[in-house]
Amino acid sequence: MAQDVRPVHLADRRRDVMMPYAPALLVRRGSLLFLSGVTAAPVYHSHPHREEEFDLPRTMREQAVLAMENLKKTLEAAGCAMKDVVSATRYLTDVGEQDDLNRVWANYLGGHLPTTTTVEVSRLATHANCKIEISAIAVADSAPPRKARKRRSGRRR
Repeated sequence: MAQDVRPVHLADRRRDVMMPYAPALLVRRGSLLFLSGVTAAPVYHSHPHREEEFDLPRTMREQAVLAMENLKKTLEAAGCAMKDVVSATRYLTDVGEQDDLNRVWANYLGGHLPTTTTVEVSRLATHANCKIEISAIAVADSAPPRKARKRRSGRRR
């Protein structure tokens, strides 16, 4: 069964502005995929953290590209694509760099507009070198229903 996701707009929607997100998305059919936060760091890294694994670029643009690549790979591992993202929360250590993020975001999402929330934080838990973390929810096609098991009739011998 295919997914069915539709944007929801307000009656007084302004059409003279371009927004990089949808106000809401209605999921009518599909399976939800919840993604843990991804950063510019490798998805799989040591715990406790090892400094050499966090030699990251210093600019938001470069870190945003790495984070979006990690998001894309994680989606693909579940059989999804960027177009399947319905909601994302983006944590930035400097909200002044949001325009740099939005340019990278637009390159990866094209015309697709999931709902988003962007939050400025003093530091990300992953590592002090990380400037961005993105968590997301996607909608995958529903798996075909499992065939019901035939029940054994009655008695044990």
